[in-house]
Amino acid sequence: MSLKLENVEVSIQAAPILRGVTLELNTGERAGLIGRNGAGKTTIMRTITGLASMSGGKVIWNGQDISAMPARDRARLGFGYMPEDRRLVPELTVEENMLLPAWVNAEIDGKAGLDFVYGLMPELTDMAGRKALLLSGGQQKLVALGRALIAGRRLLLLDEPFEGVAPALAKRISEVIASLKGEGLSVLIAQSELSHSSELLECEHLIERGEITRRNQIAPELEKG
Repeated sequence: MSLKLENVEVSIQAAPILRGVTLELNTGERAGLIGRNGAGKTTIMRTITGLASMSGGKVIWNGQDISAMPARDRARLGFGYMPEDRRLVPELTVEENMLLPAWVNAEIDGKAGLDFVYGLMPELTDMAGRKALLLSGGQQKLVALGRALIAGRRLLLLDEPFEGVAPALAKRISEVIASLKGEGLSVLIAQSELSHSSELLECEHLIERGEITRRNQIAPELEKG
């Protein structure tokens, strides 16, 4: 078991957002976190990365309770996070944006990370010197995915990676995620529906109003598409 959330509770301004969330993600597993907007998907991801403060419960990584660990230290564990809104720095180039995790964390090998990402997504090589503000929304998603991969060599958290993306780029993002199988990388993908990723996932966790209501195993025949 690589990641486990035990009875996690998060409140914002006294309003409960997560209500006793329990979730498990095995090493190398690709899982979906499926729920409507406002269900708590982003809060779960921010809690895992240490960006949201818990009012109860535990976050456990490879048997270690990291609930009190600051976000900067969790990044050193190999966590990569792609937020829904991408959060690129507009005036920085594509390559500079992807290197940001390595600039703030000396334990991340930026050059090796770039080599890995460019190998997965050669199209980013052609964009490397372009400023982020000149990219389309879909291209920005690819850059945000590359940045998350440079940091996240053990756990990859993708928040709505297909939202607002043209079909061709959504397919490309799916191909990149599919190619990660066998890397020993655990992947959690938050989405409002399964339409773009059912063939990528081994299981799905359904969330409603801050609670995980069900865990479904994806049928093998569905995985094969």
